[in-house]
Amino acid sequence: MISQAKNSVFKHLDFIVLDLICLQVSFVLSFVLLVNAGNPYSVILYRYQIIIFNVIQLLMDFFLEPYKNILRRNTLQEIWATVKNVFFLMALDFLYLFAVHQLQMFSRRFVLFMMGTYLLLSYLTRTFRKRAIYKRRLDNKGRRSLMVITTRYMAEEAIETLRRSAYHDFFISGIILLSNSSTDEKEIMGIPAHGRGEDFLEMLSREWVDEVLFYLPVNYTLPERYLEALLEMGITVHHSFQIMNTSENSTRQENGYLGGIPVITSSIRIISVRDVALKRLADILGGITGCLLTGIIFIFIAPAIYIKSPGPIFFSQWRVGQNGRKFRIYKFRSMYMDAEERKKEYMEQNKIQDGLMFKMDDDPRIIGSEKKDKNGKPRGIGNFIRNTSLDEFPQFWNVLKGDMSLVGTRPPTLDEWEKYDLHHRIRMSAKPGITGMWQVSGRSKITDFEEVVRLDEWYIRNWSWELDARILFKTVGVVLRHEGAE
Repeated sequence: MISQAKNSVFKHLDFIVLDLICLQVSFVLSFVLLVNAGNPYSVILYRYQIIIFNVIQLLMDFFLEPYKNILRRNTLQEIWATVKNVFFLMALDFLYLFAVHQLQMFSRRFVLFMMGTYLLLSYLTRTFRKRAIYKRRLDNKGRRSLMVITTRYMAEEAIETLRRSAYHDFFISGIILLSNSSTDEKEIMGIPAHGRGEDFLEMLSREWVDEVLFYLPVNYTLPERYLEALLEMGITVHHSFQIMNTSENSTRQENGYLGGIPVITSSIRIISVRDVALKRLADILGGITGCLLTGIIFIFIAPAIYIKSPGPIFFSQWRVGQNGRKFRIYKFRSMYMDAEERKKEYMEQNKIQDGLMFKMDDDPRIIGSEKKDKNGKPRGIGNFIRNTSLDEFPQFWNVLKGDMSLVGTRPPTLDEWEKYDLHHRIRMSAKPGITGMWQVSGRSKITDFEEVVRLDEWYIRNWSWELDARILFKTVGVVLRHEGAE
């Protein structure tokens, strides 16, 4: 799944929010210092005025695109862009006040002081935000992993062209040299080199790879099985040399640029930057709410966990996220401390075929599972936590950090990931979620992993806001009825 930039407004949603916050701070500070020490929002005239300021700023964001190329601006360019933004905001506000005959009701000193404060705060927050983005990009955090597939004699050209743009949102994780390359170089221009006639598909299925770029001569005949296998794994494919008509009708194609290279992009699902930004905003709001609930739940269940099984209250484990990224997932600990070591003892009782996931009835590793109810079913504190899905709440921290989403696919463990076939990888082409199609379609009742993959693939190909909303509402019902929880 790939997002395609359609509008710089949503591409720079973070800068929009920061400027709106700076506008509010400037307004309150100016009111307190120059008008009254009270609450500016309690004065109806000033309350309407800040609303007008926000509306004008948002309209400017949509129509004037003040954040276009913001990451490429130097200091002087950023100062000039900030000055222009504040000037147009002030001019349009004066025009509005003149039109509604309220120009004499506001002190010029108040407006000028507020605009000067806004100018300073806006410039400083933009500068600090850009520095944070640059630092993250140097660490490859928040950037897409791009694998370049090319020939030896075109490798330097591909790297130089991709690096020409100073602030792109991807990094070159490796170069794969096709069969006509015989060099034994381990790296090219500081980038690891692979391939040399070997089958690279298996390697791509195990590594963190978001996208692949084919940078090849026009007359190069690329085996169609490569394209089909990459799309089957859910990897986005870019072609720099010609339009590729895939045999998969469900594959989406779009024209665009990648680091200055004109490409044809093929993916199982292409979504807009607007949808990506709004989904992330929903995740942030959901993550904050979930973390607050986690804190409340902690007060009640932490003592029960520790009394029955002394040790950490939280359980963390390395998981595989979107396109092979590895991250630590967090849960309330519902199993005894030696659960991972004892897992090998019970592999024969695994309900999921091929060991690609692990589920078993009445798992004895769960805290307090030795306690039974009248029907002989375990009823310990660990069983209660899992049956009510309370163990999942710390994952809202993963959602807030950006490792996961509210709705997505379940992230596999590292050993499960190593057992995946190529077509299994497609389920990780989207960001993993706390809930998803598998959870609301039977959860532990589904024992065929291929069915899990089918459900996840269907979700990725048919993603929409309405689908996420339905899954979230259905999840609430599933949790309340304890359906499929073990």
